[in-house]
Amino acid sequence: MKEAGCYDESTNGVVVMVEPYSQTEQIQQIVYRILDANLDRAREGLRTIEEWCRFGLNNAQLAGECKRLRQEVAHWHTAELRAARDTPGDSGTDLSHPQEEQRASIKSLLQANFCRVEEALRVLEEYSKLYNPNMGKEFKQMRYQVYTLESNLMGYQRHQLLWRSRLYLVTSPSETLFATVEAALKGGLTLLQYRDKTADDTVRLENAAKLRQLCHIYGALFIMNDRVDLALAVDADGVHLGQQDMPIATARQLLGSQRLIGNSTTNPEEMQGAIAAGADYVGVGPVYETPTKLGKAAAGLDYVSHAAKNCSIPWFAIGGIDANNVNDVIDAGAQRVAVVRSLMQAEQPTLVTQYFLSQLNRIKPGS
Repeated sequence: MKEAGCYDESTNGVVVMVEPYSQTEQIQQIVYRILDANLDRAREGLRTIEEWCRFGLNNAQLAGECKRLRQEVAHWHTAELRAARDTPGDSGTDLSHPQEEQRASIKSLLQANFCRVEEALRVLEEYSKLYNPNMGKEFKQMRYQVYTLESNLMGYQRHQLLWRSRLYLVTSPSETLFATVEAALKGGLTLLQYRDKTADDTVRLENAAKLRQLCHIYGALFIMNDRVDLALAVDADGVHLGQQDMPIATARQLLGSQRLIGNSTTNPEEMQGAIAAGADYVGVGPVYETPTKLGKAAAGLDYVSHAAKNCSIPWFAIGGIDANNVNDVIDAGAQRVAVVRSLMQAEQPTLVTQYFLSQLNRIKPGS
C-alpha cells in the first residue's frame, strides 16, 4: 500500500521506494474515514433507540423499523471503508461535552441519539456523493425515514405516558409556581398543564419554557393551556382547549398527529363531540363548584359515572377535588383526577401528590 510521504523501506537488504499518495488519493482516504465514522455513528445510535423500543416499550413494530434501518446502514459499511479507519490518529476521540456524560431522562437519551443518527445520515448523504451517488440518494431517503421514526416514537411515548398518568396538575398563578411544580414532580406527578389567564405573553412564554424543562427533567408531560402557538414555541407535549377555544381539528392541523390535545367537557354531548373530533383526552367536570370555573354549575358525580361507562379515551375528573373528597370521586368511577388548588395551595405539595397517587393507584385498570 502507498504511504503518505516518500521514504526508503528496507526489506531483506533490498531498498524499496514507496510512492506517496497523490492528492486525489489522500482526499479519497479522508472521505473513506468520514464515511466509516458516520456509518458507525448511525448504527450505534439506531441500536440504542432500538433497545428502548424493544425492552422499554415492548413495541415490535418500532423495534423492527430501527432494525431495518440499522441493517440498511450496515449494507453500505464495506470492508473498503473499514480499512480506512485510523482510531489512534483520530483527533476527535478525546472530544466530549458535559451533556454527553449524563442523561436527565429516557426522553433526553432518545432525543440525543436521534440527533446523532440524523447528523450522521446527513454527513453520509453529502460525502457519499464523492464515493457512490446511489449511496447518497439512499441516505437522503433514510434521513426522512428516521425523522418519521422519531415523530412516531415520541408520539407513542406521549400517549403511553398519558394512559399511565393518574394525577393531572393544572397550575394557577403563584409566587411559588416553580417550587410547587417541582415538589409535585418529586412526588410522582407525570402530567402538568400550565394555565395562567392573566399574564402577558412574554411572561407566559418564559414560564412555559421553564416548566417544560422541569417536566423534561422528571420525565413528565407538559401541556399548554389554550395557546397552540405557545405550545409550539416551547415544544410542549400538547395543548388543552376549552369549549370556546380553537376547534380540535384546527389545532391538530397545527400540532400534528404526535402531540396531545385535551378538551374540557361539562356534559355527555361535549364529551362525545371531543372524542369524535379527535381529542386525546378530556376533562370531566366541574365535579364540584370551584372558583377556577366561576359561573359554571357543578356537573356532579353523575357525569363522572357516565364518563366511566361511556368514555373511550383517557379522562380526568376535575373541579374542586381535594384530599377530602377524592375517594368519593373514585367511588363514582374516576381512575384519573385533575387538581388545581389542592396542590397549588398545599403546604407540602410532594406529600399531597403522593397521597393522591396512593389513592388512585389502588384502582385496578378497567375497574
